[in-house]
Order: sequence, then structure tokens, then C-alpha cells
Amino acid sequence: MNKRRSLAGVVADHTILAVLAILFLAPFAFIALTSVMSAAQAGTTFSWPTSWHVENYAAVFEKLDLVRYFGNSLMYSILATVFMLASSIPAAYALARIKFRGANLLFLLIVAMMLLPPQVTTVPLYVMWSKLHLTGSLWPLILPNLLGDAFSIFLLRQFMLTIPKDYTESAELDGCGPWSTMVRVIVPMAKPGIAAAAIFLFFHAWNDYYGALLYTSENERAWPISYALAQFRTSRAVDWNLTMAATILAMVPVVLIFFSAQKVFVQGVTLTGVKG
Repeated sequence: MNKRRSLAGVVADHTILAVLAILFLAPFAFIALTSVMSAAQAGTTFSWPTSWHVENYAAVFEKLDLVRYFGNSLMYSILATVFMLASSIPAAYALARIKFRGANLLFLLIVAMMLLPPQVTTVPLYVMWSKLHLTGSLWPLILPNLLGDAFSIFLLRQFMLTIPKDYTESAELDGCGPWSTMVRVIVPMAKPGIAAAAIFLFFHAWNDYYGALLYTSENERAWPISYALAQFRTSRAVDWNLTMAATILAMVPVVLIFFSAQKVFVQGVTLTGVKG
């Protein structure tokens, strides 16, 4: 009787997981199948491709300057991530390991910044970048990361709190200063948390449409792939097969990065503590 119940439970669990997997994968299957349809079939009710047109992927490169747009997205995502790590790691270390007056208040302000909608600061920031003659480029989206990212500081600070203080105390006894302790002790031990913060920001930059719309819409040469895809869909609304092919190509880099760093990413998120 118990075996029957356990078997029924296993079947029920796997059935639910299978249904959820199908619901999750269905949009990707729809995009992939549409990308290899003919233009005539892609514009009708969805069905299995009557003929396979892999050449749609080559056609996308002919109709859209994907190499340039991919390059812009890579520059934006990589530089933004590097700048964020260079500024957020020291800030998170100071909040997690260095005792100073007002540390808790400063941490609360950083948390409050996470709750601030970006639209609130859009107008003054745009005016500032316009006066610096940087609109029409990606630099207004890249340079602010030199001042840190609130979510990344929060995530890194919480992860660093999970590292036992014995390591930093031992480093201090060996004569290491705060900077040397951070670089030689904390950063190597915080690699999962750093990887998680880096992947979060990289994905955000790669998929950023609002920022690209605001600062690069007037200059096509500066468009990242996220904004270029939206413009391609607008200008070629009937070519859904090519639109889906371009979408698949835009998804490839982030999918590869996620699966190649999946283990350390999950570790970084799950090990992030909730200490105050």
C-alpha cells in the first residue's frame, strides 16, 4: 500500500514538473519553429513548418547589421559589468567588514536606491548627459556603473557576511591592511557571489531596451541588439520568420554564458546570507 502511494506521489510530482517544463519551453519552441518557416506560413496560424528554411538566419545578416549591434551590446555589457565590479566590490567589503560610524544608515540608503524607479531620475540625468554631449551613445549607460550598483552592492555585501571573520582576523594578524585583505582573502572566497552579481548585470545590460531607447535611438550606429530587434520588428512586421531568427541569434550569447556559469551562479545566489 505504501509502495503504491509512493509510486503515485512520484508520478504526480513528475507530471507536474513535466507540465511546468512544457509551459516554460513552449515559447522557445514557438520562436525556434517560426524562425525556420517560410514568410507566408509564419504570418498565418502557428503550425509545424511545412518546409524548413535555415537560410532565414543568413538572411537576417543581410537585412540587419547584426555584427555592429552585437558589438555594441558586448561593449555595453562587458564594460558595465567590469565597472560595476570595480566599484561595488570595495563598497560591499566596507559595509560587510569595516566598522565605521553611519554604516547601517548608508546600507539602508543603498537598499532605498533599489526601490527608486529609474523613471524618477530620467529627466535630470538626460539633461546632464546632454550637456556633456554624450547622448547618442552608450556611455550614459556604461559610465554610471563606475559609481556602483545598488543591487550588486547589496548582493555582494550579504555574501561577504557569510564568510567567517576568522579569515580576515588572521590576515590582519599577518600584517595585511584592509585593501590587501579584500584582494587576497575576501575576493577569492567571494567568487560565487561576484559571479552572480556579474551575470545579473550582464544580462540586464544585454536586454536593456529602455536605456537604449532613451540615449541611442537618434544614432543607429550605437544601437545595441535589444533596441535593433525592436526596430527590425517594427520596420518588417510581416517577416516574422526573420524576426524570430534574429531573436534566436540574440538569445545565444546569454544562454551560453548562463549554462557555462550555471553552477557558480546558483551557488552565489543560494549562499547569499541574510545577515544584517
